[in-house]
Amino acid sequence: QLQLVESGGGSVQPGGSLRLSCAASGFALDYYAIAWFRQAPGKEREEVSCISSSSSGGSTNYPDSVKGRFTISRDDAKNTVYLQMNSLKPEDTAVYYCNARDLIHDYWGQGTQVTVSS
Repeated sequence: QLQLVESGGGSVQPGGSLRLSCAASGFALDYYAIAWFRQAPGKEREEVSCISSSSSGGSTNYPDSVKGRFTISRDDAKNTVYLQMNSLKPEDTAVYYCNARDLIHDYWGQGTQVTVSS
């Protein structure tokens, strides 16, 4: 019954925006570190954002490939994490996964497809 469900993916033109959502059920996200990963066909999985648990300060980090374009945030009251993606590029095309971790748990969603093309 414990799961993460991603939504908000779709097809957009270069320069467009999408907001991905990751909703948790069966557990509370408050005390988990959250990361968004993406994986394109034939390529390794890449972490594109992370945010620490709210109790540890909610600090964020991004790789250079998305820094300045992607923003991760969390709404603990809604038990949901978001990934705002702006200025999308074709190389952002991938399946995006939400990951929640604490000391003993490692939960993954099923992924949502993001396609950026003209």
